Amino acid sequence: QVQLVESGGGLVQPGGSLTLSCATAGFDFSSYVMTWYRQVPGKERELVAVVTRAGDPLKYADSVEGRFTISRDNGKKTVALQMSSLSPEDTAVYYCHAVIWGRDYWGQGTQVTVSS
Repeated sequence: QVQLVESGGGLVQPGGSLTLSCATAGFDFSSYVMTWYRQVPGKERELVAVVTRAGDPLKYADSVEGRFTISRDNGKKTVALQMSSLSPEDTAVYYCHAVIWGRDYWGQGTQVTVSS
């Protein structure tokens, strides 16, 4: 059974930093590209960052380029999103995602709120 479980969200002040983590199970983690998305209520889910199977960042949303870093640990089967210089516009639910055997899998999401 494929499992994606995000953690690390919370309340942070503008300009602050936060690191999200996604723990996985039930599939051959190192064989799949992993992605972080985010969603604000009433808006479509937005791609944030993508990491290759080898751990190289593949793509960042323009809005997070230079501030966020995606990484993975194939031994621990986790993918992380380091976020810095956070602004209120980064407030959203952040989701871990993978396409496995042609099917989309999502975690339950973790809330990030940037506010003073």
